Amino acid sequence: MKQGIYKVIENKALTATTYRMRLSGDISGISAPGQFINIQLDGHFLRRPISICDAHLESSDAGTAQGVITIIYKVLGQGTEEMTRYPIGRELDVLVGLGNGYDLSEAGEAPLLIGGGVGIPPLYLTAKALLKAGIKPTVILGFNSEDEVYYTDEFTSLGCEVITATADGSVGIKGFVTDAFRASEGTYTHFYTCGPLPMLKAVYEEVYENSGIPGQMSFEERMGCGFGACMGCSIKVKNGYKRVCKDGPVFRTEEIVW
Repeated sequence: MKQGIYKVIENKALTATTYRMRLSGDISGISAPGQFINIQLDGHFLRRPISICDAHLESSDAGTAQGVITIIYKVLGQGTEEMTRYPIGRELDVLVGLGNGYDLSEAGEAPLLIGGGVGIPPLYLTAKALLKAGIKPTVILGFNSEDEVYYTDEFTSLGCEVITATADGSVGIKGFVTDAFRASEGTYTHFYTCGPLPMLKAVYEEVYENSGIPGQMSFEERMGCGFGACMGCSIKVKNGYKRVCKDGPVFRTEEIVW
């Protein structure tokens, strides 16, 4: 984990409620896709944890790695609504490189990435890392409707096979990510997923329990500190309790308790 001051270099609406922000600063604390950052907002006691969508290096010198972090956030309350008005050049106090991230050594030859809503962003950096290693993933992205769809073109541009599902059928397969999984014809070796809790549970049952594919699931939880000190985000796993912010947010399917 590193704490630093990061400058806003982009803050752009992708949909009516989803925004992409790019921050310039030291990215040396980022070690794996699936990690998150924690942003201090003026007038708010708790920081806002947001998954890292992308990170790329621009220069390195004297133990620092200057680059750009991309995050995608959804307006869910006063804090994130205020973020939409942050101008270019605004400086933010940010904790970087939090959480454990995905272990890509378990991907195998045909990994599957499954994302829903604001759980999609960390899978973008995951896809980039897999492709860099010579592994082409299949990507399933789920949304409620066409007006919420984002980043499908970005995944396609990377070279991924992308399957889109919408609950109302306005784009792609009608239904949920589990419907898209059942409709796909791939034979997968491992899966990586992130999204709302009901989606994660459905993916666990369909992909892991019913189809026998092992995987890693990134959980969302309300966090007080973001680095394991307050214990407020502890969840029960098969061998006791773990903190989502410190021991997670990524957990393997075989340790999850529903």
